[in-house]
Amino acid sequence: MAAIEDTAGAKPGFLREVRETAGTLGAGLAIALALRVVVFQPYTIPSSSMEPGLVTGDYIVVSKWPYGWSRASIPFNPPLPGGRLFGRDPARGDVVVFRLPRDPSQAYIKRLIGLPGDRVQVVQGQVVVNGKPLPRRFTNWAEDHDAPGRIVPRGVETAANGRRYVTFEGASDGEGDNTGVYVVPAGHYFMMGDNRDNSLDSRWPRAAGGVDFVPAENLVGRAEAIGVSWKEGASVFKPWTWLNLDWGRFFQRVR
Repeated sequence: MAAIEDTAGAKPGFLREVRETAGTLGAGLAIALALRVVVFQPYTIPSSSMEPGLVTGDYIVVSKWPYGWSRASIPFNPPLPGGRLFGRDPARGDVVVFRLPRDPSQAYIKRLIGLPGDRVQVVQGQVVVNGKPLPRRFTNWAEDHDAPGRIVPRGVETAANGRRYVTFEGASDGEGDNTGVYVVPAGHYFMMGDNRDNSLDSRWPRAAGGVDFVPAENLVGRAEAIGVSWKEGASVFKPWTWLNLDWGRFFQRVR
């Protein structure tokens, strides 16, 4: 009888522990979700369109507060009302994560080139904003990180606000190197990849599979820093590759 009584008496304690553990886990998950929505969210760079600053395998940290919040700030882009809370314009030259206008389930990362009302054009590979070419200076020839053996010209471009960043240039007569004038609509932005001859961006419309103009409510946040970086061939599904790291890229600021 004593053993039966002890077992019966233990049940309420066991259930209480289960409830407390579940509550602790639930609170932890809620805090983690809130941080991802309001403060920071990590992303992995899947392509070479932002070389040389960001390369495939970089694991970056994106801040949510600089541009305010919208449904795009929430993981999985739930069907909430449009608009932005405490919305603010990004600065020229910011590296921005946004939801693709033609498919909001996809997140893209590009550099902001044109603000609402700007007139943007590319002439022989040089970006022109509101009739003024963005100054660019060749620095050296460099190897494409994602295509070893491919040597491309590397240069420094200066945005209208004085911000400088490094780009990969290419032929002046390639696809996307000579365009018409794009007039950025109100509440939208014009984005381009730093790897100018290898980026599908706002130079191409939705109908052609491009990014087109990006609505303000699609902005997720600003890329701040590289946390860690994996070399080619590493995969979360291949544990033996987890330590295949590019140590030289750790903790670099996104410029």
